Amino acid sequence: MESKKRDARILALQALFEIDIVGHEPETVIKDRLEENPLPEEQAEFVRHLVLGVLANLKQLDSLISKYAPAWPVQQLSYIDRNILRLGLYEMGYVKETPVKVAINEAVELAKLFGSDSSYRFVNGVLGAVFDNEKEFLKKRRGRKRGRAVNPYNFATSGPQNADKPSANGGGEIRNKEV
Repeated sequence: MESKKRDARILALQALFEIDIVGHEPETVIKDRLEENPLPEEQAEFVRHLVLGVLANLKQLDSLISKYAPAWPVQQLSYIDRNILRLGLYEMGYVKETPVKVAINEAVELAKLFGSDSSYRFVNGVLGAVFDNEKEFLKKRRGRKRGRAVNPYNFATSGPQNADKPSANGGGEIRNKEV
């Protein structure tokens, strides 16, 4: 199962990378990535959930990166490292179906695949520090409620902070778009 989820994480990372660099519309980027690399519907929904979730929570995710990598301002990190960190942090804090340690491990594996020689150590250090020190952030995890399962990929119902559909402008900064 993790192999299928890893494929979804790879596509989500590629989409976040493109959105960050050139500012293409998130929905268009997701659609294009999934057309080029088709996935079963459950994994495709996971890709959408990850990308849109990261973008909807970008300010908080970048704040955590700044706090735990103070020598590396977020905008000075490589595009790939910053988006791996964002993706890993999002899974740690918002995707209950992914155990926190699995989210960290998967981010480290993405860093080994796509980052520089030292990226995986950097990613592991930042995410490990968040794990050790940000218990309140980790309590935000959504998904299962007692007694019944909730569809974790139904983005429209994942919370009030996600009510607006995220959009990207040409500068790579993310802003909320009026619906």
